[in-house]
Amino acid sequence: MEIKSDIIVSQSLNREMSVEVYGHYGISILVFPAITGESTEWKKSGFIDSIEHLIRIGKCKLFCISGVDNDMWLNNSIEPKEKSLLHFNFNKFVEDECVQYIYEQCGGAVPIITAGAANGAFHAANTFFRRPDLFFGTIAISGKYDLSDLTGDYFDENCYFNSPMHYLPNLNDSYWLSFLYSRRHIYLASGAGCNESPESSQNLADVLKEKGIRHHIEIWGSEYDHDYTTWVEMFKHFVETRL
Repeated sequence: MEIKSDIIVSQSLNREMSVEVYGHYGISILVFPAITGESTEWKKSGFIDSIEHLIRIGKCKLFCISGVDNDMWLNNSIEPKEKSLLHFNFNKFVEDECVQYIYEQCGGAVPIITAGAANGAFHAANTFFRRPDLFFGTIAISGKYDLSDLTGDYFDENCYFNSPMHYLPNLNDSYWLSFLYSRRHIYLASGAGCNESPESSQNLADVLKEKGIRHHIEIWGSEYDHDYTTWVEMFKHFVETRL
């Protein structure tokens, strides 16, 4: 299996962002870290090993980036306005710089699916739903999709447009909806065990159903807790059976 460790010097964030690339060919999957914010998290937690056989045969190629969650909404030392600005700049990094990096690594414009668990699921889903013209689908596992859970009393326009449970119900623009109607890889999942919030995935699925946007949701049983073991198994399941 081909493995590459690299750095993206982000103009949007004014910092270096690390990326781990696994594979040589196949559908490109842009991965957001779940908890640690590290680009190596998915390797350390078993995700990569669980689908190594699929990576080796060229079914998929993973681009695991570092995150900024610990500097953003989880950072209590800065003002909410600063957090919102960092979120705006992180989106620019993903949409402009990460996408271009993937294109360069793949030799041209290729379909990209976003993926993540926990905090990463929010970013994976939000990134896709914000820009379905750039991304072809998402695998969002054990996420929460209402940003106001983190922003508290602060909720500016940028927060609104980064909260799928706020902007999706009000999305009526035929241009953006046309992309969402054409996508065939929208996967939501959650366990029902300790610390899981299956209602968050179900609520998002209900919005998509109301909009007539094709998607697939799976709520697994109470033995599936909010942890890496659950997320690894779910991610492997979707890559093996859906992509």
